[in-house]
Amino acid sequence: MLELKNVSFSVTNEEEGKEIIKDVSLKIEKGKTIVITGPNGGGKSTLARIVMGIEKPTSGTILFDGKDITDLSVTDRAKLGISFAFQQPVKFKGLKVLDLLRLASGKRLSAGDACEYLSAVGLCARNYIDRELNASLSGGELKRIEIAEVIARNSRLSIFDEPEAGIDLWSFSNLIKVFGDMKKRNPDGTVVIISHQERILNIADEIIVIKNGKVDRLGSKEEIFPSLMKGDDLVGNCPKNA
Repeated sequence: MLELKNVSFSVTNEEEGKEIIKDVSLKIEKGKTIVITGPNGGGKSTLARIVMGIEKPTSGTILFDGKDITDLSVTDRAKLGISFAFQQPVKFKGLKVLDLLRLASGKRLSAGDACEYLSAVGLCARNYIDRELNASLSGGELKRIEIAEVIARNSRLSIFDEPEAGIDLWSFSNLIKVFGDMKKRNPDGTVVIISHQERILNIADEIIVIKNGKVDRLGSKEEIFPSLMKGDDLVGNCPKNA
């Protein structure tokens, strides 16, 4: 489904260049739940942004169902079925929640339809569908609305960058349930989650460890999870349940 071939990414300032992603090659199959983890600053979020097209790799190739998408825009990748939920959701002044969900689904959703998506993330649709996506909403509310947007898209590939951030007023168990429900709704859909939370790692089919801009190791949950919980030098101190 998704394949990265020798992908690198560098940034350059006035004094020197810094390589953030270093010759990463990996394959992600459809229908899987993949958790990408590793130390802070290791390149996890940058790699996800490269897949979505927010950042362009310095070198290498990205394939989606065999199609080269390396030079495609974010919009074109979204049309192919790739969605992205930011660690810090974007605000859209003047856009109402219902309009956002309609845009995401590509359908003329009724308030009742929107309620299904908002209820999935623990929000009462009656209180939110007519609200604007602006500073009047808390970070946690924006986060949950963005997750509802991704659910509404029903994408072939859904990427979540640290989805647990900002949901302190919402049960962590509900977040785990969201991912399970997404797989039930779309068994062939692939979910990629950037996280180092134990309970999210525990729902993975496969775990990819990114360290110092490289794939340190990857494999099934059964292969990788035990070493992460020991807090070995692959990840450092992996945070426990929030």
